[in-house]
Order: sequence, then structure tokens, then C-alpha cells
Amino acid sequence: MEDNRITDPREVVEVYRHPGPPEVVETYRCPLPQCMRPAQQRAKRRALKRRKRRIWYFAAFLLCLVVAAAAAALAWFRPWEEPAAPPAQTWEETDISIPTYPTGGEASFLVEEQGTELLTLQEIYRRVNPSVVTVMVQIGPAGDYTRMAVGTGVIFTADGYVITNYHVLEGGTDCLVALDNGATYPAQYVAGDEENDLAVLKIQETGLPAAVFADSNDLVVGDGVCAIGNPLGVELRGTLTDGIVSAINRDVDVDGRVMTLIQTNAALNSGNSGGPLINQYGQVVGINVVKMVGSYQSGNVEGLGFAIPSASMERIITDLVTYGALQPKVSLGLWVLQVGETLPDGCVGIRVDKVTEDAPGARAGIRVGDYILRAGGMDIGSSVDLLRARDRFYLGQEFPVTVWREGEILEFTLTLDQELAGE
Repeated sequence: MEDNRITDPREVVEVYRHPGPPEVVETYRCPLPQCMRPAQQRAKRRALKRRKRRIWYFAAFLLCLVVAAAAAALAWFRPWEEPAAPPAQTWEETDISIPTYPTGGEASFLVEEQGTELLTLQEIYRRVNPSVVTVMVQIGPAGDYTRMAVGTGVIFTADGYVITNYHVLEGGTDCLVALDNGATYPAQYVAGDEENDLAVLKIQETGLPAAVFADSNDLVVGDGVCAIGNPLGVELRGTLTDGIVSAINRDVDVDGRVMTLIQTNAALNSGNSGGPLINQYGQVVGINVVKMVGSYQSGNVEGLGFAIPSASMERIITDLVTYGALQPKVSLGLWVLQVGETLPDGCVGIRVDKVTEDAPGARAGIRVGDYILRAGGMDIGSSVDLLRARDRFYLGQEFPVTVWREGEILEFTLTLDQELAGE
């Protein structure tokens, strides 16, 4: 090695000059093309090819004759009966036969107010990722281990209740849930609702890190959001992607049913289903459910993901855990304006615009022009607040309402004895 040092003291460069090996040249001699070979040799080759083709044609003809004769003989002389068709398979790919967990538990799904402290993406990931799980589902009849589906889920109680999408579990006969630390548990199926594409699983563990859910109604277009999930399977689990809220209350046709969803450009892929959409405060505001794929006209579809809003999940998850199925919503018989108003004495309420005859509101004495201040124990500042208060009550219960009428505060109790029908 030669050590050549540059005179400039700021830099030292060592140069190595390798005595190059002798040149190696491989020679390939290509045979002459047909056009350059002697004419006599080309003629012999053509004649040989013609003879080979005639032999193959004759052999194929004889084979066809033999097959036809054998088929005719079997059709004429067959003495046996055709075997009976095997019994039809009763399992269907849409069935969920995962071992079940009893409903009627006291687990509650709560939606909190939006936070106030903005977090960095790193802080969001550290806070929420422990609550995100990998859902691994055996697909097919019991004992058939050839197919596996992978999705994502979110822990929402410390004692092991997990939310995921219904379609993640479809066709499942067994299920495992893996935490972010690698611990794996067998999961039991509590209940699900195909129409809303939500399902609940239960694992037998306590002290788990439950995610915090916030009100999706507080989102506005342009808010930053991110998603955590398992795109394309287990190998990429715990993937974080970010984007913005592209639209809210977007009606999307999903397999023939219309769902009202949050639209986002945060990257979602197969395997993200059932995972959380997270706001800038580290709170879950939706469950990722679908991504538009394919192409439209001449361009590919990109950045169109959708999530089920948390505001619509509160009643659904509570019903699934408590009753195993959705319960009928109750009718108040009241039509109100969307936005609340500040009244002369400083109160805030929403104006009653219409009262349905012989409905709970009318029978209790509420009139057009009244302003609802509180309902079901909640302050009411918009129509959304009233719907949320209503959805916490069931048929047969009493629903307290406080109204402002011409400067007077009045109390009413509605008896909820009618189901919601197009209200």
C-alpha cells in the first residue's frame, strides 16, 4: 500500500493502487445462421422436420381413437352405480363461530370531550399504540388452518374488551389477539352488528391500557389525524400514518349499505380495519373501516380512507356489550333547530320547531317555541347534544327535560314508550 499524504493539513487521503489482474477475455463462437449454411445441409434438416411432424400427427390420431373407444365401452358396460354426492357444507364464509363470551357485562364505552393539549406524533404513538392490538382470525370450518385473516382492534376497557370491525371476524372460527408487547391471548366473541360494521371481542386479562375516546363531532375539516394499524398483515403491525380530516359526515356506499363516515387522507390499507383514527390530542375519534381502491377513469385512487365516527359508536358498543344486539331507539316526538341560541337571561338552548301529536314530548306538555336547556341530565346546546342524550335511554324509561318558555324555567318528564320511526 502506498501512503500518499496531501500537503494540506486539513485533510489526509490515503490512496491504494491495486496492481490490476491480467485481463480475462471469454470468447463465444456463434454457429452460422441458416442462411449461411450449405444448401444441401439445410434441405436435409427440413426433410427431417417434416418426417417428425407426420409421425406426431399419426400418434395423436391413434390416441384419440383409443380414448373414444374406451369411453364408449365404459358407457355401455358400466355395472356400478354412481357414488352419492357428498353432503353439502353447512358452514358459510359469513358465519362467525368464534367461541363466545356472555353479554350483560358492566363495561361502559365512554366518549369524552376533545382535549386541549396538542401532542406531537411521537407522543401520540407512545400514548395510543399500547391500546392497539393485532386481531388474527382463523377463517373456515373448524380444524381448517389454511386461511387466516388479520385486522386491528382497540382496547376500550382495562379488563379486556376490544373493538374491531365486524368484517374482520366474518367467517372466523377462532381468534387470537396480540398486544403491542407481543403477548398473545385467545379472544372470545361478545357480539357484533354487520350493518354498522362493528364488533366486540373479550380477552381474559386485567390492567390493560385502555384507549381514550373523544367526540368526533368536535372535528372540523383540516384537523390533523393519524392512524395506527397492521397494514398487509402481522409483519408491519404497529404502523403509524398521518393526514388530515378530509370531510365529515360523508355518506359512503359500502357493500350496498350507506354509512356516514369520517373521510381522511391518512394512509389505510388492508389490515388497518378495526384500528383507531386518532385526533391531535391522542384521543380515538373513529374506527377505520374502508379505503377506496382501484382506479377511476385514467387515474389511480389515492388518499381516500374512511372511519366510523366515535359519536355514533357510543350507543352501538353499549348495546352489544349489554344485550348482544342493538336495541330500538326511542322517539321523543320533538323536532328542533340544529344550533342553540342564547336567551335573554343568558341561558343557552335549542328551539322546538315541531311537536308530534300523541308522542312522548306532546304528552309531557312541551310546545313549539320552547327552548330545551337540559335533557337526560345533559346540557343541550345543539341538536347533536339532544340526540346523544336520547340515545342513552331505552324504551320504558323516563326522560327528564328542562325548557325555557317566555322567561320561565319548566321541568318535564317524558315517558319513552315509542320506538324511533323516521324522526
